[in-house]
Amino acid sequence: MADNSTRSKAQIEADVAATRARLAANVQDLVDQVHPQNLKRQAMADAKSFAQTEFDNAKAQFVGPDGLRMDRIAMIGGAIASVVTLVLVLRAIVGGGKKGSA
Repeated sequence: MADNSTRSKAQIEADVAATRARLAANVQDLVDQVHPQNLKRQAMADAKSFAQTEFDNAKAQFVGPDGLRMDRIAMIGGAIASVVTLVLVLRAIVGGGKKGSA
């Protein structure tokens, strides 16, 4: 920066004005980034992207390139049937004592 002594007043003023304009633009960008509406919009976009990715991952567990993956569907169906059977058996055992008191 030894050339500073050879710069004219107009050049210095132009540099100051350019720096001021850059600073104002940076401040405006920062204000835009932290504005509540923009934060909300970004959060919604992130949430939608996350939900879509998770949906696609879950869908890939049951739908393959050749169609439905029946092995996975049968496994889920068996688990659901087991849970329903367990609930019915437990209700029969626990509810058996209540029938006589009513």
